[in-house]
Amino acid sequence: MANKRILIVDDMHECILPLLNEAGFDTVYSPDIDRNGILKIISEFEGLIIRSKTTVDKELIDKAIKLKFVARAGAGMDKVDHEYLELKSIRAINAPEGNRDSLGEHATGLLLSLLHKIHSGHAEVTGGKWDREGNRGVELKGKVVGIYGVGNMGISFASKLRGFDCEIIGYDKFKNEFPEFVENVQLEELFERAEILSIHIPLYDQTRRLFSEQYLRKFKKLKVLINTARGEILDTEGLITLLQENVLYAAGLDVLENEKLNTYSDEEKERLEQLSNFPNVILTPHVGGWTYESYQRISEVLAEKIARLP
Repeated sequence: MANKRILIVDDMHECILPLLNEAGFDTVYSPDIDRNGILKIISEFEGLIIRSKTTVDKELIDKAIKLKFVARAGAGMDKVDHEYLELKSIRAINAPEGNRDSLGEHATGLLLSLLHKIHSGHAEVTGGKWDREGNRGVELKGKVVGIYGVGNMGISFASKLRGFDCEIIGYDKFKNEFPEFVENVQLEELFERAEILSIHIPLYDQTRRLFSEQYLRKFKKLKVLINTARGEILDTEGLITLLQENVLYAAGLDVLENEKLNTYSDEEKERLEQLSNFPNVILTPHVGGWTYESYQRISEVLAEKIARLP
């Protein structure tokens, strides 16, 4: 595959260029290119590397007459039309190995902060309020943590929990073999036992708003919800209802249904304000897998996978 040309259309760590060049590829690095620009030149390239800028859909794929692979710098592939790529014999590559440790640590941080009220305690002290009793925490030890989706991200989060003496159970619709520190359970058992739930599944048609109010009510003991996957998997309005009713003790969200805050409707603004006003909710801007280390590691993983392509 020597001398094949690769178009990179998003910001990437600087290490990826020499790595790909050493592997025999010619790379064009255009992080500022827009979709129209991509469509104009994509016919010249055998490879395309993306983050989240553009959707790899039928329109783009049809113009990419030489394309052999699409590589996503990250884990989620919800902006890629897998079926059409497969129809065209084009490989799809991602790099969950690059940011799984970052995400596992972030999810753990969200959980510990919620249980021990670290975020709200800080806000109160800096605001001049000293309330020890109101900020009494809950220990993770002995709790049952459910992992919904036991892939790279779910396993990473579970591995970070091993030192906390909690029970870790996992459910995955598509996998049967789990690490020894994750108990493999069926969905009904997850509904019965999970006190803390962390979501680690990809976004596609069947998972969009899967976690509705009604679905979350099936969890008999659920008190804390963590979502570091995709915002569209979780119905925000339903979550707000369960928080208002104190069915849920707390929620940590690294993702939102709509992450373009400047496009919000009045209804979306109201929901975000409601979430922001809960002292038992933490919101972060989709940075779970976004560290200095993961930024480099993702590029290294992608370059290695691309170099191994036939």
